[in-house]
Amino acid sequence: METPAGVRAIAWALFACAGYLGGLGGVMLARPGTVSVALGAPLLGGLELAGPYMFLLTGAVAWLIGFGVLRLNNWARWGAILVALAGVVMLVPAVSSAVIGFQVGALVLGGLGVMIRVMIVWYLFQEPVKERFGA
Repeated sequence: METPAGVRAIAWALFACAGYLGGLGGVMLARPGTVSVALGAPLLGGLELAGPYMFLLTGAVAWLIGFGVLRLNNWARWGAILVALAGVVMLVPAVSSAVIGFQVGALVLGGLGVMIRVMIVWYLFQEPVKERFGA
């Protein structure tokens, strides 16, 4: 059975996040103080303060969900939906702050983040996609 292109794109986005977070976590463990924990803030939403192990754990979870999405496992579809919804919730304060502070760049980046996550949720709830996952 052919994996839909949208599902592959979602999986590769999860793999990219996993690689980024895993790489940062690895660098933080190997050479403390080399990179700032603030680099993980857009993806971790406050959890970056827990240190490099949170980077590695979150990267591992993103990789696991991405792998499951590629294999068309229904649990991974729900995992991707929940992760995307959590990302929307974490971006609401940043977008609101950007609106109030008239920060156009932050508003554009936050808005794009929200839109991409909402598109992921919308796509994974489509009936043909649900059927491919065997839901």
